[in-house]
Amino acid sequence: MIKSIDLPTTIPLFALPGALLLPRTRLPLHIFEPRYLQMLEDCMKTKARLIGMIQPRRGPDGEERLNAIGCAGRLTGFSETEDGRYMITLSGMSRFRLQREVSGFTPYLRADVCWDGFERDLGRIEADSHFDRASFLDLLGRYFAVQGLDADWETLKQAEDELLINSLSMLLPLDPEDKQALLEAPTLTTRRETLVTLIEFAMLGGGEEIVQ
Repeated sequence: MIKSIDLPTTIPLFALPGALLLPRTRLPLHIFEPRYLQMLEDCMKTKARLIGMIQPRRGPDGEERLNAIGCAGRLTGFSETEDGRYMITLSGMSRFRLQREVSGFTPYLRADVCWDGFERDLGRIEADSHFDRASFLDLLGRYFAVQGLDADWETLKQAEDELLINSLSMLLPLDPEDKQALLEAPTLTTRRETLVTLIEFAMLGGGEEIVQ
């Protein structure tokens, strides 16, 4: 288990729009670009084995930049395909704030990061004391119907609050900026409230009236 004192100040970055990693979740990734294969090889040589997931965004001038906040994952699983590609799993450890990109000789991005303000990410599983699961699942069922999605409802009913909210935040077909808002939510309750708002907005766009 990584402690806050063990978190490195410089980490490699994997900039991928729409890919959300949250603390205590797992994100499977398919690695095939040469620069990311090099990143994976270098990551394996480090003690922490951390890779920072971060989303790019368009600035006012149209230039691509990185969002200020990302989430670091520990490399916890990988397998190699016959053609030299990798299927890896990142286990979410902690969010970070981007300080500055680091110039160097690596073909992939690296950055100095700050972990301050995200201490709860390395703590215990969060609970949402105000979570009305029945109403939430009802809303989710209507959203899935509009989107034409299927779900394992028994698993959703039994999942812990954090696992349910965070998994849906990662998996639902939301825009990158919406994923970023979910990442930046300071608490599980705030994330759940944000997710509900996004689901309701998506349903209104699909032509369904929301009945409270």
